[in-house]
Amino acid sequence: MSISLYQASVPSFIRMLGNLSEILNKAAAHAEAKKIDPAIFINGRLAPDMFPLSRQVQIATDMVKGCGARLAGVDVPSYEDKESSFPELQARIAKTIAFLQTLNPEQIDGNEQREIHLKFGSNELNFLGLPYLLDFVIPNFHFHLTTTYAILRHMGVDVGKMDYVGRA
Repeated sequence: MSISLYQASVPSFIRMLGNLSEILNKAAAHAEAKKIDPAIFINGRLAPDMFPLSRQVQIATDMVKGCGARLAGVDVPSYEDKESSFPELQARIAKTIAFLQTLNPEQIDGNEQREIHLKFGSNELNFLGLPYLLDFVIPNFHFHLTTTYAILRHMGVDVGKMDYVGRA
């Protein structure tokens, strides 16, 4: 039995974004219970040269909305990247999930060879659909999810592995 490009992407992205949302809920509750300014968590980072938590969430959502759109051949939704609170980050996650839910298997399946071109400043990356998903999007998505988790765990939020992977 084979797995489709859609099955390997959209449902997993939605599930993991849901897990991320729950992790952020725990962080907000922790901040409230401990009387910690939530901005400390939103701006938290593991090292001075790393992006803060807010940017980690922004990049994670950008990865999957961009992937879904590119594989489906539709316009990538544009977000402003101005979130500075837990409610704003939650809204971004919800908006990303809502977008992903508009995509269907017929739009994505069969696009394993679709040419994907990404531009980052003066750099351009070129992929075919399947390697784009497997070798670029999935590792980057999980890197930023894991970094978000690690920032919060490092700051004392009571999250564990099951919060990250979720419960089926």
